[in-house]
Amino acid sequence: MAGSVEGENGGVPVGGQVAMAPGVVTGGVEDAYGEDRATEDQTVTPWAVCIASGHSLLRDPRHNKGLSFTEKERDTHYLRGLLPPVVLSQDLQEKRMLQNVRQFQVPLQRYTALMDLQERNERLFYKLLIDNVEELLPVVYTPTVGEACQKYGSIFRRPQGLYISLKEKGRILEVLRNWTEKSIQVIVVTDGERILGLGDLGCQGMGIPVGKLALYTALGGVRPSACLPITIDVGTNNEDLLKDEFYIGLKQRRATGQEYSEFLDEFMAAVRQNYGQKVLVQFEDFANHNAFTLLEKYRTNHLVFNDDIQGTAAVVLAGIIAALKSVGGTLADHTFLFFGAGEAGTGIAELVALEISRQANVSVEEARKKIWLVDSKGLIVASREETLQPFKKRYAHEHEPVKDLLGAVKAIRPTALIGSAGVGQSFTKERPIVLALSNPTSQSECTAEQAYTWSQGRAIFGSGSPFDPVKYNDKLFVPAQANNAYIFPGFGLGVVISGAVRVSDDMVLAAAEALAEQVTPEHIEKGLIYPPFSIIRKISANIAAHVAAKAYDLGMATQLPRPKDLVKYAESCMYSPVYRSYR
Repeated sequence: MAGSVEGENGGVPVGGQVAMAPGVVTGGVEDAYGEDRATEDQTVTPWAVCIASGHSLLRDPRHNKGLSFTEKERDTHYLRGLLPPVVLSQDLQEKRMLQNVRQFQVPLQRYTALMDLQERNERLFYKLLIDNVEELLPVVYTPTVGEACQKYGSIFRRPQGLYISLKEKGRILEVLRNWTEKSIQVIVVTDGERILGLGDLGCQGMGIPVGKLALYTALGGVRPSACLPITIDVGTNNEDLLKDEFYIGLKQRRATGQEYSEFLDEFMAAVRQNYGQKVLVQFEDFANHNAFTLLEKYRTNHLVFNDDIQGTAAVVLAGIIAALKSVGGTLADHTFLFFGAGEAGTGIAELVALEISRQANVSVEEARKKIWLVDSKGLIVASREETLQPFKKRYAHEHEPVKDLLGAVKAIRPTALIGSAGVGQSFTKERPIVLALSNPTSQSECTAEQAYTWSQGRAIFGSGSPFDPVKYNDKLFVPAQANNAYIFPGFGLGVVISGAVRVSDDMVLAAAEALAEQVTPEHIEKGLIYPPFSIIRKISANIAAHVAAKAYDLGMATQLPRPKDLVKYAESCMYSPVYRSYR
């Protein structure tokens, strides 16, 4: 068909030929589906191939190997000529990519480069992350992910998860079914109201579920296709975002009360209907007033886990147990003071109380007397009980009012000081165990250097975000990072391999104890209260085994029969990023 063909049918096939709109030049190529003539008003069907080959294979991140396709694979899968002639090993690809990432001086540029790689070549991304976890963890997770969320509207390229907004109310199940993967085992969901210590970032909080699930795969071995990041968009109260022309979410105030509750109910019901009762739903960065409510509401009939409450609690308890190997005594011998009484602070306090109760064979109520909390109004005491939120009341002990942290330290004289308030530069007093947990680094209650200097090198220090090693009196101190990434990937793997149907506090305690067990005397000698991240997959396999064992012991596991060696079984279930060979 040469030149232009005029017809009155507007492009409807006529007699085996396609009649073109007036003035359209086809160049001798038949436009079988009318794509070149389509406009916004005249639509076409978006046809796609089913089997990846040629260009489609190179654009499929799960199967793309880039320059690692062998000569045989290039012939078999119609790749000849679509790639340069060289064939590179995956190791050489990894070396080149790491070199490229290191060239960027700005952390956000490194983050963007890694996200681009994940969207291009999934296995290479995970191999790079696994092999260089200590270097790249701060890039794909805290602290860089915080800045990524703040600028998510500007750096947004393509969706990496599901966005479920109030527009989809009554249709959430339909939205879930739009996700191509059907065998989902772990969902990380946020509503973006309390992203790290940065506040309400609304729909832009998607960076958190995406980052968490990347760690589920890299550190815990849960396969990528079984992970689903979800952002629930119920609006935002962030004025800057509401005015931002590039903001990608609903430009309206946050839904609250019954509207919010009904929307979350529909979401949880749809998840269960679509994926069954054994899909783990991890709540992430919900505001305090919703986080506790949602966890308590759904934990009895859904498989749910709140990383900010339970994951943070487990990693901090593990650090405290490990620190006792150095400072001596049992948990019951120590007095704990928490600066911050939100979901992290009270979650840690409650898990510590449960462990004291178990170790000392006393009631949880009695164990709580060893724990004191400070919030924005001062020490939490009995005289304030009527004005306290329910989750704080259990720690309202008899004591005269104290208005600030320094006053509380002088009055209580704690042996462990733990910060989760998100108020930077708050700790100004020496104590043996100092945990400054707020993220990102700018929100940390004190720096590593301050902790070692104030305590004249005696403090055992841990933080939520990474700090560089500190030299004090000719001794090098390596700060411990109380990073949730020690816990949640292994915990999730344990839940998945056991087929658990519920999460119990005993399973969270098992995870904390498993992590503490892996801190050796050599680590303690160096001032470390956590094992190095370089062996994180081994750590995760051990945590998974302990969590799975507890699930079996409690009768909550459905994966039968129970494996004889749970550590080896966990390791055998972990995803490997090594390239596969194609027929």
